[in-house]
Amino acid sequence: MKSVIQSVRDFIKQTDVYLLMLCIFASVFGLVMVMSATRYSLGEDERISREFLIMAIAVGMGLVFSLIISALDYRVFTKLWPAIAVVSIVLMLVLFKFGTGPSARSDVHTWLKFGPVNFQPSELVKIGFIITFSVHLEILRNKLNKIFSIIQLGVHALIPAGLVAVTGDMGSSLVFLAIAGVMLFAAGVHWGYFIGIFAVIAAASPLIWIYVLKQLQRDRFLALFYPDLYPDIIYQQKYGLNAIGAGGFTGQGIFKGQYTQAGLIPEGQNDMIFSVIGEETGFIGCAVALLLLVLIIIRVITVGKKSQETSTKLICCGIAGMLAGQLIINIGMCLMVMPVVGITLPFYSAGGSANLCVYLGIGLVLSIYRHNCEQETVNIKIYDSLL
Repeated sequence: MKSVIQSVRDFIKQTDVYLLMLCIFASVFGLVMVMSATRYSLGEDERISREFLIMAIAVGMGLVFSLIISALDYRVFTKLWPAIAVVSIVLMLVLFKFGTGPSARSDVHTWLKFGPVNFQPSELVKIGFIITFSVHLEILRNKLNKIFSIIQLGVHALIPAGLVAVTGDMGSSLVFLAIAGVMLFAAGVHWGYFIGIFAVIAAASPLIWIYVLKQLQRDRFLALFYPDLYPDIIYQQKYGLNAIGAGGFTGQGIFKGQYTQAGLIPEGQNDMIFSVIGEETGFIGCAVALLLLVLIIIRVITVGKKSQETSTKLICCGIAGMLAGQLIINIGMCLMVMPVVGITLPFYSAGGSANLCVYLGIGLVLSIYRHNCEQETVNIKIYDSLL
């Protein structure tokens, strides 16, 4: 019994408890807000919504998986990068045959249905991409700024981003590009390449507008500038922004938001959860929610800085880039400075796939903290034989 207790103590001692607690606090906050956002839809005999239940299960499973992954040496995953790459591509290709989407969007194929549960492969592919891209950067570290290396890395990033975009998930596609950009910068790619990339994108923007973006995506962008011409497009953001304004400094109170409890914020439990936070908890609640996310991102970066290998630093930068990218896009959407692209706010939005997979990413960071950071550790590595 003493040996078991000591093993648990050693495990906890080597776990980044600070990061884990920040994530738990954020998820609990998110669960409360999702409960409030879906309360209006409950039947007489219902106490919790399906969205809340799925999110709670996903968070619980995510915590368990993150601790299991933290016990594994992260090298198990980096050494399996070819398999991870193949599985990621297959998952995205399967969507073209079996993928489904919202009933109102027949052009979207982002989910795989397993009975009553929908799974969004792009969320898992994000984690796989971070692993494979970090290995690729490590392989090319001695010739990183050669033009052929940049081309290779560009193709590597565009394959998953392109596949995700074709399925109709433009928001996640942008997150893939954000992850790649952060990791390239952290790896030491010369700033001239970034200027060149932005110049190419700017030059190609008319072609992207005409041939890449769908009509609905173009309308969502135009609605920001001409809201009166696109009332059916902008109403989601308009109501969401009005809800944030109605919250004032302290908010109207949990379960008391006029817009939220009347069900006037479309997708209030998902894409527009920040509007619910703003209405019911006010500026103070928004500040707390953002502070938790910023602290999580800073902690992930800190773990990367303390790690002793280039690949681990890049993995942490990739996870931080994923969280920061989704944060910026989602908040920009809710504040009507960016078009709606359908992206969740990490830890706060409902959704089983998003909440489960973000904890898989956190598990990688915890593994790096346990096995690669400078600290006094006890050898509890698992599956050393795989290395």
